[in-house]
Amino acid sequence: MIRAFKSSDMNEVLDIWLRASIEAHRFVGREFWASKVDDMRKNYIPASETYVFIDDEKIKGFFSLHGETLAAMFVSPEVQGNGIGRQLMDKAKSLRNRLVLTVYRENPGSIQFYSKSGFVTVEERVDEHTGHVEILMEYNS
Repeated sequence: MIRAFKSSDMNEVLDIWLRASIEAHRFVGREFWASKVDDMRKNYIPASETYVFIDDEKIKGFFSLHGETLAAMFVSPEVQGNGIGRQLMDKAKSLRNRLVLTVYRENPGSIQFYSKSGFVTVEERVDEHTGHVEILMEYNS
């Protein structure tokens, strides 16, 4: 089931975000992601339209929209590959006619997932926070 985020979901969402970020972005130090948890809690999640995927009364993934930007989409590492990301993506696409996102070039699994979801590469640029190249991708329904 996918439903709108509730404030009581915050700790589970942040746990998924941190574990999945570290797993998917091994090329960026774990301490970088850990240093961003408070920003996620106080700024990014509250400013976004967030939805959670729940199975067996536990949050297994989430996505956050900020305008037309798919600012976050994360699935708990232990359940990745089970179709949760696809369901979250379908929900996100049902809410917007156009979506943009950035993904690190060094994260080929996510790039492939977004490409299969209909996103196309618009440009590459350097992320000012990490110094790694990120790809700007866009989806139009």
